[in-house]
Parts: sequence; C-alpha cells; structure tokens
Amino acid sequence: MPSIDDLKALRSASLAATENGAPKRTINQFFGVGPITDMSEDEVYGRRMRFEFDRWLEENYAKVDDKGNRIGSLTTPEIGRSMHRGYPADKVLLDMAQAIHSYFEFPKKNKMAIGLGGGHSGFTVSVMHMLNANKDDLHVYVDTPAPETEASNSGGFFRQSWGAQIMELYKNSQNSDLSRLHYSTSEGVIPSADELESMGVKVFVGVGHETTGATCYTEEEVKGLLAWIDRNPAEHHAIIDSTSMLGAMPWAQEVVSEFLDKCCMFMPFQKAIGGASAYFIASYTPQALALMDDNIKNPSWAIPRQLKICAPADPKAPFSSEKSWQYGPVYDPQENKMLGGIINTFSTINFAETTFGVLRAGKNVGTVRDMNQRSVENRELVNNWIAQNDTLDLGVENAPNRGAAVTLLKVKASQTLEDPALHAKVIAKSKQLLGYEGLTHPNGDYEKPLDAARYVNAFPGTPGDYRAWIGGIRPNEDIPALLENLRYAYHRAKVIVLEEELAAQGVTFEASAEAASGEKVRKDDQSKAYKVLVADLIGLKFDANGNPDHSVVKAYVESKGGVFHEGPIAEGASLEAGKIHFSYQPNLSTEEELLPQTDKGQYDATIVAATFLPAGSLFKEGGVRIGAGTGNMGSASWGGGNGDGGEAPLMNTPSFNSRATAQMAMKALLKVSPDLPVDEMHKLVVDGNFDTGKDLCKFPTVKLEGKRMAVIGYGNIGREVAKLAKSFGMSVSIYARPHHQQWIESEGFIYASSPVEAAKGADVLSPHTGLGAFNAETGKFANDSLVNDDVLSAMNDGAIIVNYDRGEVVNVDALDKALSSGKVSYAAIDADLFKNAENGELSGPMVPYLGLVEKHADKLELLPHAAADTEHMSRVEGAKQAVDQIFDAIQYKAVTNLKGDLPAGYSSEGAKTVNGVGKVTADAINKVAVTAEADELRTLTEDLAALWGAFSVTQDDDQRTALIAKYGSDATLNANRLVTLLEKLGLTGPYGG
Repeated sequence: MPSIDDLKALRSASLAATENGAPKRTINQFFGVGPITDMSEDEVYGRRMRFEFDRWLEENYAKVDDKGNRIGSLTTPEIGRSMHRGYPADKVLLDMAQAIHSYFEFPKKNKMAIGLGGGHSGFTVSVMHMLNANKDDLHVYVDTPAPETEASNSGGFFRQSWGAQIMELYKNSQNSDLSRLHYSTSEGVIPSADELESMGVKVFVGVGHETTGATCYTEEEVKGLLAWIDRNPAEHHAIIDSTSMLGAMPWAQEVVSEFLDKCCMFMPFQKAIGGASAYFIASYTPQALALMDDNIKNPSWAIPRQLKICAPADPKAPFSSEKSWQYGPVYDPQENKMLGGIINTFSTINFAETTFGVLRAGKNVGTVRDMNQRSVENRELVNNWIAQNDTLDLGVENAPNRGAAVTLLKVKASQTLEDPALHAKVIAKSKQLLGYEGLTHPNGDYEKPLDAARYVNAFPGTPGDYRAWIGGIRPNEDIPALLENLRYAYHRAKVIVLEEELAAQGVTFEASAEAASGEKVRKDDQSKAYKVLVADLIGLKFDANGNPDHSVVKAYVESKGGVFHEGPIAEGASLEAGKIHFSYQPNLSTEEELLPQTDKGQYDATIVAATFLPAGSLFKEGGVRIGAGTGNMGSASWGGGNGDGGEAPLMNTPSFNSRATAQMAMKALLKVSPDLPVDEMHKLVVDGNFDTGKDLCKFPTVKLEGKRMAVIGYGNIGREVAKLAKSFGMSVSIYARPHHQQWIESEGFIYASSPVEAAKGADVLSPHTGLGAFNAETGKFANDSLVNDDVLSAMNDGAIIVNYDRGEVVNVDALDKALSSGKVSYAAIDADLFKNAENGELSGPMVPYLGLVEKHADKLELLPHAAADTEHMSRVEGAKQAVDQIFDAIQYKAVTNLKGDLPAGYSSEGAKTVNGVGKVTADAINKVAVTAEADELRTLTEDLAALWGAFSVTQDDDQRTALIAKYGSDATLNANRLVTLLEKLGLTGPYGG
C-alpha cells in the first residue's frame, strides 16, 4: 500500500502534467466506430444538416405526372410514409447502390447484394451462400481463433461469434466434418499463399481486421492473399468484413484496387460512411456468385427467406424452379439496375440518408483514395504523438499491423497505479470527464466535462484502455486533439482517485474559493479603501433644489456596497477598508483643476463624460468614459485616448446616447420635411381665418416615405438613424467599410462603397463616422471634410443635411456652395462651441458655420453639440454601467468594453451595450440562451421552417392554397411574434462577438 507521501507525490505529478488547463476540444466528440461517421461538428452543424438533407431529397426526387413531367418534389414526410415499393423507393435504393459502388471504386464486374439486418447479417448471408458442408473439398480458413480455445478466451462472445456461427453451421449439417474448418492462432492473421493451399482452403473468411483489436492487415499479407486467389481464381475465394476497412486501406493504390477486384466484402454501411445500420451491403466477385449458384443446387443448410441471395426464378415455384443470385437483391453496376428487390420492408429514408452521406463524404473529404490517404496520415499522427508523449502508448505493438481506422491506446506502465482496481477506476473516471458528465473532487470542486471523446471503450481482453476511431473521415487536426484530451483526462481522473484514497486516510484539500461560494473570486486588496473620481455630471435633470439630480446613481453605488462622497476626499481621510469610495466632483474640467487631485495617483480609478483627463492624471485601476469615444481619456495610466499600453484598463459605455442622438437628428429633419408650415397654419386657425375645404390646397407637402436618406457610417448612432428613417418608409443607403456590407444588407438597407455612392440620388444626408484618427502631419482628422463637393453634388436638388456628428466632417465651403446653388435646401448642424470666459473668444468646430448665418440664415439650424448630452436617462444609465465596470475592474480584474490593450492580470468580459443598440454580442445571445425566451425562439423558428418549407415545396396550386388556408394565420402570427421577440431581446443588427 503506497504511503500518504507517495500518494501526494503522485497527485502532484498529475497536477503538474495538467497545469496548463484543458486542451483544445475535438471537432467531433464521438470516437466510436459508428456514431461519428456523419462528422457533425456541433449541435448547429447537425441540425442544419437535417434541413440540408430535406432540401437535397426534394431536389433529387421529383413528383411526376402520368406523362413524366415534373410537378413538384417528394418530401421527407412523404417518403417516410411507408413508401417501399415502386417509385420513388426503387430509385432511392438504386441511387444508394450506385453511390456506394461508385464512391468506393468497386469494379463493375462485381455485383453488390443489399439486405436487411446490419453487418452480422452480411456475414451470415455470405458464409451461408459461399460455404457448403456437402462439398468434401471445400475447406474454410477463419482468421480468428477457434471458439472456446485459450487463444479466443480474451475475445468474449462478440469476437468468438463469427467463428462459432460457422462451426454451428457445420456441426448441425448432415455432412458435418469440422476438420474442414481451420482457425487462426490469433486475431487478424492471413497465412501465406502456400499455407492456405496446403490446408486445401477454398474460402478465406476475414473477420479479424481492424475494429475490435485495432489491427490491420499488412500490405504483404494482402499481397499473399491475392497471390493465393490468383493460383485458382475459380475456386479460391475471400470474404472480408470491411466494416472499418472502407476508406482506411493503408496500402499502395494498386494493391487496394486489386483487393477490391478479387475479394468479396460485406459491411454494415452505417459503420463505413454513414446511415442506419439496419442493413448491409456485400460486394461479390463473379466467381463467388457462380459458387453461390452451385451451392444452392445442393445446399447443406436452410437459408431463411430474408437472407437469401439466390432466389427462385419463379416465385410460384420456390422449390422446383431455378434458383440464382440473378433473381435476388443484387445490384448490377454494369446495367445500373437492381436485379431483384429487397426482401421485406426497408426504410427508404435510411437508404436516402446513406446516399446523402456518401455524397457529403465526397464533398468534405474527396475521393475514397483521399480518404485512404488521410487515414494513413492519421495513423502516422498517432504514432508521432505517442513517440513524444510520456503518458500513453499504443496497444498494437507491431507498427505495420496498427489500424488505420481504429487505434488502441493504453496508459504506460510508469504512469499507472499499481493496484489494478485503482487503475480501472481512473480509466472509468477519465471517460466521465471525456464525455459530458464531468468529475467532482472529494472537496466539492467540480471539473466541467471536456465533451471531447465519447464511446472510447476498449473491448475486454484487448491490450488497451481506450479505443478510438481515427479513420479518414476525420480531419487530421482531430487526432492530436483527441490524444491531448485523453492524456489530460487520465491525469485529472488520477488526481481525483488519489484524493479519494487520501481522504480515506484523513488527508483532505481545500476547495477553491469560487467553488465554495459559487461566486466569482475577489482579486482586490480588501484591506484597502479604493477611491474613484467622478468628474462629470451623472444626472442632467434638475432636482427640487434646482441642481442636476445625481440621486439615482448615488443610490446605485450604495446598493452595490460602495460609498458615495459629494465633493473631494481629503488626503489622509479615514475611509472604510474593503469598500469602493466614489468622489463626485462634476465641476472639475481644466487641467489646472484636475492635476492637483490626480497627479500622484490619489484616486484609483475615474468616471468622466466630457472632461478631458491630461496625461499626468494617474488612475492605476482604470477609467471609464460615459459614452462611445475615448478621445478625452488622456491619462498615461492606460496610454492615452486609444488605450495603447499602460498598467490600467481604459473602458467606455457605448450606445447609451445613440438613440437620443438619432431621435434628435430625426427631429431636425422633421422640422422641415414634410414641409407643412405648421406655425403659419396654427396662426390662421387661431385667427379663425382658415377653411379646411378651400384652403388645404394652398399647402401641398411631400411625405418622407419614398425618399432616400444617405447615412455615412454604420456605428451605433448611424444604425439607429437608419432604422428610424426606414420606419418612416424611406430607403436608406449606408456607406461603411466592406466588412459591414452583409450586415447592412441583412437589415434591408442599401450598401454603398463610398460616400459619393451613398449620396447619389439621396434627399437627406446624415454623417455618423466620428472624426477618425488624427494625422499629425496634416493636423487634421481622418474624416475631416468627408462630406465634400463631390458628395453634395451627388444628392438630389433641394437635399437636406443633418450633421449631428462632428462639425469637421462636413466641409463648410462645400456646404456654402450647395446652399447657394439650391443643391442643399437646409442644413442642421450640432457641433461644439466654446467661449473664453475672460475675452469672449469663440472656438470649436461650430465657428466656421457661424460665417454662413448672414448668407443662409433661413436655411440653417445651429446647435452647440447638445443633441447627445442633454438626455437625462442616457447619462444616468451610462453612469450606472460605468459604476458596474469600475467595480468589476477593481474587485475581479474583469474588463467590459475594453478600449485598446488589455493590461496584464486582467480578463476581458467582452462588450456590453444598450439592448438593441449597436452590435449583437456573444454575451447577449448567451444570456438569452438560458431563458424561457430561447425556447420560444426555437418554437417559432422551427414552426416557421416547417410552414415555409411546406409552402415552398408544394407545387400544386390547389394543395398549396389549402395549406395556406389552414396555416397562413400561423405563418403570419409567428413571423410577427418572432420579429417582435428578436427586437425585444436586442438580437437584430450586426454581430460583434
């Protein structure tokens, strides 16, 4: 029994082996032979494939009238309604046979039988037809050990069942002679041609290849088998279980081709490439078929009806008429036809799924030769990884015999626990971690499942702890991912088993703080009092005392456990430790006012809106700008306004004022269009000087519906403006970078590749790009004069300009010309304007526009950049989010809405915006996914898919009309509900990750 110190040392070694965390997941977590063959990458991939199959089926199986004209498509539900004879069932069967025969390059001279029951039925059918106990000279060799011998004991019933069935046939036949049966001394051995001939073997039965023991016939063994067949092609036959062989033949191509040509093969097709396993296929050489016809003339056992290949020529005379494979369930590739039908009812849908699977394999992998090559590459990847690894080893020691479809892996003796029961326990737990169950430590810590490899059980008696499919259907990168996950899972399971052993001896380990509390782990110094400077208004409406009301944000800070101080916090003040203290000083604005309180890092973090923070103001825990841009965040703590470097994170709160700005922009437009003179009409009404019947014709207007708006920029505000314009019935063209095109068009807007293209034929133009990067050489921003002569000239005459972005974006001289010529009839500008309190001097981007007032006063509306910053709730909600971000950054080192570089020691929590504004984020989708709304979204979308799938595929007018009469209300109601729910949840718009 290992000592406590030994157990601890073993635990420490496995902890060290996994200290880098869980490895990359596999693409497909199923590593058993059968269930993985469609290679679905994830849930979405698999569900999409179901719809893809439906479409493929509808495209390939037509409804035709009595003249053969296509009148529609057969559907999955229709074919599933017990269609198993006639059209389309016969075509589905024929298509499957042709696809399989063609893809796997079976020679056309060989015929292919198709029957029900899976791989074991394929074996039974083959041996019952190709063997005959009545023939004294027909000796049989089986490449597995004889049943109930010492060599076969480790194989269990499954491995012995093949040889046992043959022995049972011979034992119970009238002319039994078991000496005609020859068995191998071990699994999957092919004797030499001389040895087979010396035994008098006429039929070689190969069932020991690949699957269970992960072995593979070597090229030399295969060549020897082919040489034996060549010595007497009419009488030497080989029937091979190809369950794991198709697409995984690691031999020279000429050997593969000869093997397919001269050997008979059977397999359950689900395990070969995809589809249901309720049927088998078997390829037979002409010589083997001749042998079957000869055997059926003097059979040594009865063959059940559903297993017969050699059927009677006259169904009415089952005993006396000729019997031959030519009347059985056999596909003739030369004629591309079925010679007989499948016995009993088969699943037409299963056959169609197989054809679809074969075609997908060709599309995703390439030819069967490509698949063979990739299986060889995958086997080599396993070999190379094992050679460089200290945990796992290969179960098959002889390299040429290692399977190219399946591999056996075992833990190296140096890593295993001495007690076999403990080792078995580790392996069992590792499979729980590899699957979806996960593992719980004795202290309660839970390790999430890897979900990387399911069904990796090795058969009892085989030299392996794990068995895994590595065949050519798998991409190369999945192989090292699998092996890394096996290694990781083994060591993590070993840690837990060792902890259980130690716990039994009274040795325990502390649970992680996060596991114990179920909450995030604090990373701040809770003996310290943190200070945050708030240097801008966080409430804009007035309270009862006539002051801007910050009470909502104050209460929010306190609800989170913070402390709110009105005014500065005196140096050396006694503050409660473990708390975050907010100092509210909204009147700070100039460098001279800020630096005395911030130049030595007196405050740990800050929240501002418009106040400019000089480089010398230091905040070691980070800063948040209420709003989108961060140009005013000049502190060197995060590297200035772009957040380029520094020790602290720079953050913002985008989108809170987006809707306010967009609504103000639309307000500016609605003031002049539609151009109904409401003030004049109001006066006429008040004066009693208006007759509705006579005077309305004096005031014609043109509605916004049908007009075009050009939006320059597809940020949060630009998109909100576009949405409002669209709701008024306007068409909207948007200029943005090319990667936005698909998202712009997905929302029903028109993508423009340049500002001029966007402006062409537009009646309104609204820029929303921001200033862009500053060019030190020119002294201008990238978007300075983006709206210039060329852009304005492209618009319709009498156009309207609404610039609620940045004043510099519109070239003032170009606007002057356009206003003078009538190209522009009205311009609304919202730009910064500053006044020197001492001398009254004006500055800011509004100044150039003031020069237009005398000339175009009646065509201008000028605002002092008030549109975004006058809405109270936008500022309050932005401030509350800023408070959240400060708490997360200080307490958990977690950063939301990062701008620039992520400092060392911090984690990024992604983006957070106002619901429905800006980009849809992964976080937003993730939050919806765990709510009842997700199930509602699923129900609505699945129902709409069913409804529109049915409407679109139904070509008969009367039937479609009947469907719409029955379900049209559902289709419309569910569409309305879906759109409403998506908008409510903020799941429309561009995706931002």
